[in-house]
Amino acid sequence: MQAPIASPVMRHNAVVTPFRPKQPQPLRIIAMGDSVIYGYGDLSGGGWVERLRRQWMAPDSAGHVIYNLGVRGDKVSQVSDRLELEFRSRGELRNRLPDRLILSVGTNDSPRVGRADGKTMTPIEIFGPQVEALLDRAQGLCPVLFVGMIPVNPSKMPFLECLYYNHADQYQYKEVIRRACEARRIPFLDCFELWLARGASWVEQRLGSDGLHPNDLGYESLLADVTAWQPIAQLAVTDTKPIA
Repeated sequence: MQAPIASPVMRHNAVVTPFRPKQPQPLRIIAMGDSVIYGYGDLSGGGWVERLRRQWMAPDSAGHVIYNLGVRGDKVSQVSDRLELEFRSRGELRNRLPDRLILSVGTNDSPRVGRADGKTMTPIEIFGPQVEALLDRAQGLCPVLFVGMIPVNPSKMPFLECLYYNHADQYQYKEVIRRACEARRIPFLDCFELWLARGASWVEQRLGSDGLHPNDLGYESLLADVTAWQPIAQLAVTDTKPIA
């Protein structure tokens, strides 16, 4: 006997359409920051953001969409200047605005200019308010995550023959960001401490010849740190949006 074909249910002369759950829709995520967001130095994978984008394109993944909005040389003030325009230009059809914002910036504010004991690019007393303003504006748009700076190789300085990065200054600038994130309950991945804890040799093997940007192995390691981080790891299994 042939099974009956499913049809709308009749109730008191009214047609009731069977319930169909809405399908989840992948999140739209933007990653904004400097050359480490951009992926400079990763000849094989295009950077950790690009590597993550490829992972999320796999058929068995959550399918989230991530836009790489990294600009080489950007400081906090420059990311802040372009934040809202970039954010509002990255919607797709029914999902008009992005759902998450990943920030990673601050390294380019920290070097000393001209000589090892010169003035920092952005004085730290100016840097703090700039970071706070950026985070406040970002939180007004969507939930925010912050991926912190990685340590440089000071023995390779100066970068571009005039910029002197060092761990002591990096630490101070990193701490400004960490504290500002903590005060706003923004998840912060402390890559600086995470990498230094693995040893100087480990770090040097993951930096390119300029001592500033990761090499292919460095971006591979950075991606592993990012995807193991709980705020990102949970996106792979739990966070999707129902279709409106």
